[in-house]
Amino acid sequence: MANFQETANFIWQVADDILRGAFKPHEYGDVILPFVVLRRLDGVLEPVKDRVIAIYAQFKDHLDEDGVHPVLLQAAQGRQFYNTSLYDLRRLAQDANNIELNFKAYINGFSKNVRSMIEHFQIDKIVGKLSRNNLLFMLVSKFTEVNLNPSEVSNHEMGLIFEHVIYKFYEMSNETAGEHYTPREVIRLMVNLLFAEQSEELQGKGLVRSVFDPACGTGGMLTIAKAHIQEQINPNVEIVLYGQEINEQTYAIAKSDVLIMGENAENIKLGSSFSQDGFVGRQFDYMLSNPPFGVSWKKEEAFIKNDPQQRFHAGLPRSSDGALLFLQHKISKMQARGSRIAIVFNGSPLFTGDAGSGESDIRKWIIENDWLEAIVALPTDLFYNTGIATYIWLVTNKKPAHRVGKVQLINATGFCKNMRKSLGSKRHYISAEQIAEISAIYTGFETGPYCKIYDNDDFGFTKVTVERLLLENGKIVTDSKGQPKADSKLRDYEKIPLKEDIDAYFEREVKPHVPDAWLDRSKDKVGYEINFTKYFYQYTPLEPLERIKADILRLEAETEGLLQEILT
Repeated sequence: MANFQETANFIWQVADDILRGAFKPHEYGDVILPFVVLRRLDGVLEPVKDRVIAIYAQFKDHLDEDGVHPVLLQAAQGRQFYNTSLYDLRRLAQDANNIELNFKAYINGFSKNVRSMIEHFQIDKIVGKLSRNNLLFMLVSKFTEVNLNPSEVSNHEMGLIFEHVIYKFYEMSNETAGEHYTPREVIRLMVNLLFAEQSEELQGKGLVRSVFDPACGTGGMLTIAKAHIQEQINPNVEIVLYGQEINEQTYAIAKSDVLIMGENAENIKLGSSFSQDGFVGRQFDYMLSNPPFGVSWKKEEAFIKNDPQQRFHAGLPRSSDGALLFLQHKISKMQARGSRIAIVFNGSPLFTGDAGSGESDIRKWIIENDWLEAIVALPTDLFYNTGIATYIWLVTNKKPAHRVGKVQLINATGFCKNMRKSLGSKRHYISAEQIAEISAIYTGFETGPYCKIYDNDDFGFTKVTVERLLLENGKIVTDSKGQPKADSKLRDYEKIPLKEDIDAYFEREVKPHVPDAWLDRSKDKVGYEINFTKYFYQYTPLEPLERIKADILRLEAETEGLLQEILT
């Protein structure tokens, strides 16, 4: 295929041509995605296929599967998997009469790590239905026309193919592709920002660094992060990838991607990162993720509230949106020597929740520990399933000296280009040049039109309770001790910035308007919120009164002239 778009379109067309009628449209993805993975695996193994078969034939009668495994890995020449059967998809397409039997031998010929991964596609059930409808041979034959060999299709291009294919299938099933996939350019921007100031840290030989994504989807963030470090910073760094994913299909794709890269596929875990943490007690150097927006954590509430690791002690967000739980989960896995985190959020974690709420307490905990380094506001309409505003948060427990006590805000909402054709809600993309511009603003760390720098406590406020006198028949009502009672109906609240003296603020801003007011300081609560709109608001002056008046007179004259024309 000439490019990833043509390949993705071809795969989609194969699904539509062959599966229509036998499968419902929402089932197409379940059938096609494992075949895409298998074709990719075939491409990786092709150079060593015959060698592995020969070595297996030599040792199979003398060693069991576990015993022959290291020998076959050696025959696979650096690949972390192999297939001992006589088949791949190309060879299966040469025998129509025995396709189902041969296909099972093909699947069973893979090494254990691949077989366990393929199980999550429920491949036996799929193959059975294809066979009953006489479609298995047809589908296998069609897939031999797709070239997914790594020498022709890079990991980046393979990721783009998955991105387009997954979007198309989830669109048909009315599911949200964005829960499973992050646009590649958003990942590249996140990775650029995560490593923009890490060149010195990652120099030298013998370095080993870990990258972790607790909502890894198909693994795109992990593989792009590794490629960025080794291609842009230092090829000698050994990068170890770790991920966890709750969706079985995307977990299997992520695991296959990691296998193809020669990584340890056992580092990709299946299950919820909250209640089934696959990495208890582990810490990581770099962490990044795009957790699903607005997804409820109600069904895991009991576990989260009693988490034995106490990852969520700072506060709990409302049960309808667990995004901030992912950030707390990652913070719990920061290395003592210093870790860096990039995470995509919608606007809710910036300001949802008043002082004393779970969300505000989480922001307070992060900012007062000086972990929040920067927030980048992204363009709208970047994601497949939503056009809402999104933000990249950068969090670290090892800020460089010039960032200590500071938070950098970057307004990158205008850094985008229009898609030639929309994909769901995705109408915009960020070009490579714009990624470089945003990254330069981040590393420049200078106040300007797109960048603001604030002290940590600029985001904090004390919510104070303002009481008013309770009056009856014009008289002040007192308690048993003779103290004035407060009128609960007149009770009000003020959010006073942390940098302000509370008493001075009260005397200046409140007392002149309500002379009978006083503060009940026993109810003070400290909160934090980040109002992006306020920080980047640009005042547009009104038109001068004379110009407005002249415009009105001109419009009146034009209207009068039109009426005269109509009447005459």
